[in-house]
Amino acid sequence: MNAAKSRALFETLREVNPAPATELEYSSPFELLIAVLLSAQATDIGVNKATRKLYPVAHTPQQMLELGEEGLIGYIKTIGLYKTKAKHVIETCRILVERHGGKVPPDRAALEALPGVGRKTANVVLNTAFGEPTIAVDTHIFRVANRTGLAPGKNVQIVEDKLLKVVPREFLHDAHHWLILHGRYVCKARKPECWHCVIEPLCEFRDKTEAPRG
Repeated sequence: MNAAKSRALFETLREVNPAPATELEYSSPFELLIAVLLSAQATDIGVNKATRKLYPVAHTPQQMLELGEEGLIGYIKTIGLYKTKAKHVIETCRILVERHGGKVPPDRAALEALPGVGRKTANVVLNTAFGEPTIAVDTHIFRVANRTGLAPGKNVQIVEDKLLKVVPREFLHDAHHWLILHGRYVCKARKPECWHCVIEPLCEFRDKTEAPRG
């Protein structure tokens, strides 16, 4: 996709959704970090249901530590891989308290040193909590980037690198949210809903689908 089409694509997404945001519920960088950790192989809806009960009880690293693994499991057992996630969350909280004064560091290396935090999670936190122009390539963004021709690549790192080059700078901060929401609700994996896609005229996806009949 050339530069003109790329710009037009994001101008269209901005027109439809001027202020895109994560669907995870949070009120601090710490709450966002924990929500993203819990969201791996889980839905945002499921995570939000758990954190609505968890955060009133423990919304700081110290409070989470005092809750402990078993206490935390009581709140997140409806989420997939909850035992592993509880272990990662508690150890992450321990590191935040001991090394970072109980604060989430706005630094990629420090974030990726936390248990269970990889590049994708770090990118989400840096972008959403600290306003950095990062793009966390999940399955939705990977699919949209490849289908549309915006930033095709064989793996998430290639797609991320390409997106950072082709997305006009003025759209970089919000690109992550626009693309993930578009992949989640329109450019779906099995049945992309091309018939009501606002960027369909710009999309280079060959196998565009027709509106369902009946």
